[in-house]
Amino acid sequence: MGGMARSQKFLGEGETLLVHMRTHVKALVMPVLALLVICVLAGVATALIPADWQPWGGWTATAVLVLLGIWWVIVPFLRWLTTTYTFTNRRVITRRGIVVTRGHDLPLSRVVNVEYRRGPIDKLFGCGTLVLTTAAEDPLVLHDIPDVKRVHALMNELLFSGEDGHAEDGQ
Repeated sequence: MGGMARSQKFLGEGETLLVHMRTHVKALVMPVLALLVICVLAGVATALIPADWQPWGGWTATAVLVLLGIWWVIVPFLRWLTTTYTFTNRRVITRRGIVVTRGHDLPLSRVVNVEYRRGPIDKLFGCGTLVLTTAAEDPLVLHDIPDVKRVHALMNELLFSGEDGHAEDGQ
């Protein structure tokens, strides 16, 4: 709920939070596999480093495995943890970044098309890529959106139902 409260403070007057999420946990599959590989490598290194190479051989192997762990496990986890997508009745808000946070706000009034893409792996995990196209710039591509079909339907309802009056012709 902490993320929900944090996203609420960025809302303007009359703006309603509809969905706040991180990318799908699918993004953590490779880091978990990497952690398993690192553990196996640690065991192999411990068993195979000759006794006359100790203690430097053990320290070197440990340093290399720690660096691999940081690069292959910790950084991807922090990237997942700090990447959020927030959908309101007025805009799409993206935030990402471990040390330097980058944010992008896309007003819904600028979106002219919404599509989603799901490959076989995405279907297996129940996620996909959401593509929001504007008339003036490159599309905003949001990868690994959980339940992308529901978010796609929500976006289409917001954009093309005419409730706000901006998206429907003649209103």
